[in-house]
Formats: sequence, structure tokens, C-alpha cells
Amino acid sequence: MKVAIIGAGPAGIEAASLLATQGIDVTLFEQESSPLCNIADKAFLFPDFSEAEQLAVTLAAKLRHPSIHVEAATPVDNLEQEGSQWVLTTRQGQRHPFDRVLVATGYTPFDARRKEELGYGIYPGIHTSIEMERMLKERRVVNTVGDTPRRITFLQCVGSRDEKTGNHYCSKICCVTAVKQAIEVRRLLPQTEVTLFYMDLRMWGQGFEEMYRRAQEEYHIQFVRGRISEASSTFDGRVQIKAEDTLMGLPLKMTTDLLVLMVGMEASQGTRTLAKACGQCGDYGFFKSLDPQLDDNLTPLPHLYVAGTCKRPMSINDTLNDARSAAWRLLQD
Repeated sequence: MKVAIIGAGPAGIEAASLLATQGIDVTLFEQESSPLCNIADKAFLFPDFSEAEQLAVTLAAKLRHPSIHVEAATPVDNLEQEGSQWVLTTRQGQRHPFDRVLVATGYTPFDARRKEELGYGIYPGIHTSIEMERMLKERRVVNTVGDTPRRITFLQCVGSRDEKTGNHYCSKICCVTAVKQAIEVRRLLPQTEVTLFYMDLRMWGQGFEEMYRRAQEEYHIQFVRGRISEASSTFDGRVQIKAEDTLMGLPLKMTTDLLVLMVGMEASQGTRTLAKACGQCGDYGFFKSLDPQLDDNLTPLPHLYVAGTCKRPMSINDTLNDARSAAWRLLQD
């Protein structure tokens, strides 16, 4: 049996590893030049602050199995049934037949430029959570002139739970990521004041609520329930924020050295393309599974499976577990 997995992120690699240990020949198609692109720029993982790089090394080592073949820089633009097989067509026009296909095309971060009122891409000093993660990994968090920032402000739900962007869903990991990054900033820069604006905090995982309490009690991070309506630049390169404290019912105006926008997850272009090609488009462009409770790794189409964040936002832990589940369902089919 020949199996193709589309996407060499955590889900694709974990599923490929399990299948390979069961004697299945697996080909991984990855559109980027190397696997694990969404982990490569992360510093630490929640809630234990373990190193993301170590996870990436562990996952990448699984690709050395002789039954796993990686086709990097090979986007798949079409997926169609021909008899009992699935045929993948790459962007280079090559066609590859397989007996089983697992889609693990993942997500893409929300483009914060779509929220023009927040000034990303317009004013200096406004960054996304992805960029902040890179700064933390490099242990170099500085303001627009290269100095240590006196104040850093985080804003939740950028591109999630948002009528304007059309993304009504919660991206699930933004709350805990903001708290994690805020703690990391305070560890790296203990003199820097950190404020976090939130709609409500969804600390849903084991150890997450405890991390939130530590953020307040040990690291003295300020939490403000409210939304930032506008961000702009000041003459000295700082960021001026207009907001509302929704607990107090009062408008706020404050200046910060860095504004960090916690961007949500959206369906990747690869996910959208293949879901449309198979007629399995779900909500918001994600891939639709057969049944979210009992058959979440299956589709209505025979021998076509789905795993990870191509279906909806997930944490890395959820993604890995979902990939293992998908691999076992494939083996049982």
C-alpha cells in the first residue's frame, strides 16, 4: 500500500512516523523547502516552557526512517480520485497515484495588515505574535531605536472572534500564547512593564490557569479587559493606543514602546485549494471531516483522511494526538 501525506508539519510527520513503523511506505509532500516551518521560529512551548527547537529536532529525526520519503518544495495543487486510487498533481505538473492520502496542510497566521486600524505594516513598533516569538528566541527584544523597551502591550484576538474579518471562531491558542510571551518578556526584561488587553481569557488546558495566576502574582503583568480601537505612531517612535476598559466602562489612551498583536489561525492556502478540489470545504476554508465526534479523521470520500490544523485551530499537543489517530484510522481501513 502506497500512502501520501500532504504537509510536513507536526501532524504530517507524526502520522508518517507511525505508519512507517507499521511497514507502510509513505511519501510526504511539503510546499516549503524544509519541514516544520511553523515551529522553526518559536522559542518555548506552553505550559512548561520547553524548547520548541527540541521538539522540532525530535520530529525531524523521525523523517530518517527508510520508509519515509520527503518531497520538499513540492506544492500539491490538485487531488482527485481515479478509480480506486487518488492522484496528486504537483505545481510542476507531475501526477502521482496513491492508494491512501492523508491531508495535513495545516494553517497560516492571520495577516494583521487586514486590521488597518491597528497600524501593523504602517507604523514601527507594532509586531505580530509570530515576530515577538522570533525576538524571544533570539533573546533580543528592543524598541524601534534598538533600546530596551520600557513598556510592552499585548492585544488578544487579532483576526479571531472578529466580525470585521469574518472569522467568528476562537483560534484556541492565542490566550495562552500571550500569557506565555508576557512571562518570557518579564523574565528577559524584568524592568519592562507588560500589559495585556483581552476580551476574555480562555485558559482551557491543564496548567494554563496556573500559568495565568503566576503571570499576575509572580511577574506582575497587568491584565485589562478591553479592546484597542486604534494604534498610531508618536514623534519619538513609540505607539499611541486608544482603547476602552470594558470592566470600568472608561476610555483609555496610553503609550507603549511595542504593541504585539496576537494573530489567530486561518486555513492555509494549501488547505483551501485541496478542500475545494475534493469538494470538502468546511467553515472558514478549513477541511471538513466526516464527523467531529466519532469520525474526525475521515472524509465522506474513501481512503481520504485529514489531520491537524487543516480542520480547525489546535495546539501542538492536540495536533500530534490527532495525527496518531488519523494514522490508526488509515491502518484500519
